[in-house]
Amino acid sequence: MKRICWIIPIALMVFTQLSCKDKTEVTAGKEGPAGEHKGGHENENTATFTDEQIKSIGIEVGKIEEKQLTASVRANGALRVPNQNKALINSLYSGVVKSLLIQPGDIVKKGQAIATIANPDFIRMQEEWLAIGPKMVLAEQELNRQKELNQGNAGVLKNLQAAESDLRSLTTRKAALEQQIELMGINPAHLSNGKLISVLSLRTPIGGIVSNVSVKMGSYVDVSTAVAEVIDNSQLHLDLFIYEKDLPKLKNNQHIHFTLTNNPGKEYDAQIYSLGSTFEDESKAVSVHAQVKGDKTGLIDGMNITALISLDKVTAPAVPQDAIVTYQGQDYIFMVTDGHQGAEADKGGKKGISFEKVAVAKGTSEVGYTQITLLKPVPAEAFIVIKGAFFVLAKMTNAGDGEHGH
Repeated sequence: MKRICWIIPIALMVFTQLSCKDKTEVTAGKEGPAGEHKGGHENENTATFTDEQIKSIGIEVGKIEEKQLTASVRANGALRVPNQNKALINSLYSGVVKSLLIQPGDIVKKGQAIATIANPDFIRMQEEWLAIGPKMVLAEQELNRQKELNQGNAGVLKNLQAAESDLRSLTTRKAALEQQIELMGINPAHLSNGKLISVLSLRTPIGGIVSNVSVKMGSYVDVSTAVAEVIDNSQLHLDLFIYEKDLPKLKNNQHIHFTLTNNPGKEYDAQIYSLGSTFEDESKAVSVHAQVKGDKTGLIDGMNITALISLDKVTAPAVPQDAIVTYQGQDYIFMVTDGHQGAEADKGGKKGISFEKVAVAKGTSEVGYTQITLLKPVPAEAFIVIKGAFFVLAKMTNAGDGEHGH
């Protein structure tokens, strides 16, 4: 058992007496020398204090109150970016990576060049597109000549039909080449003899942060090769896993406070926008989606989070946050077991006031109060420690160590 030193001289600095309707400072009858009452009375679940100790430390008691607090549901989940805000950037044409213009962590804008790809075939396609223009001129001239011959009954219908077919074929081929060249990122209207392009710029379809670069200089890439990945975190959302019993409590537009599981020091906000309608695998949990609001600094796709979903206000038993202590993973409050009647200290000459440790489960916290669920029955009129609970725990654990430390 962990030993906590009981140092009364430090506590003598706290000598403030506070009182109100339900907050009464505990007083006790006169007692002999400090420690005289301890013999055999205290154990690891109780602690007894003299009047002098209580005044010196400033222990105060009150009752468990009914407070209107905002109830909440605790849930685990992960940060996710929708697929439409992620981009794996591929080249539509095979080639060799000539230059890389980005690295992981860079911020890029939509349409920005991230790499260049080289391939001699790019030139051949442009060359064919340029060469098809004169062929179309000749084909059109031949078609016009055949029309004139047929109008004068000097031509052959078969020749006219062949001329029409040749022109349609060339027109179709030119349109196909033009679209392919545009997919390369080249404007066909800017092409001219002697100014063909052999290096294509690969551009990102979305803006965001470069999360991964998959190739190196000189790598051969084709349509199946992902050159880089870009993620737009502006639409970051939460995927929460809510169990069946809590699902009826949730609805769209409810607010969520969440922290990163591995870095709980900073709190973020989100708002529910979609409730799932199917169970995830065999977990009996439903996926609930929430949009992250405000500051997204430090948030990355895939991070695990812990969330509190705010529900409607409910009236529940609550105590001041200072009344709860945590020991060995369990939360406790301390109940006055003797030496206290009503709001006044016992005047019957008792030499101390005893406090008993009571296990509780914490709920939501708001305006300085925390909702509790008592894990053992407590009398309705019982008084509990609302200030100085840490000192009660310190003495109690110290007494327990004294009993079992041999």
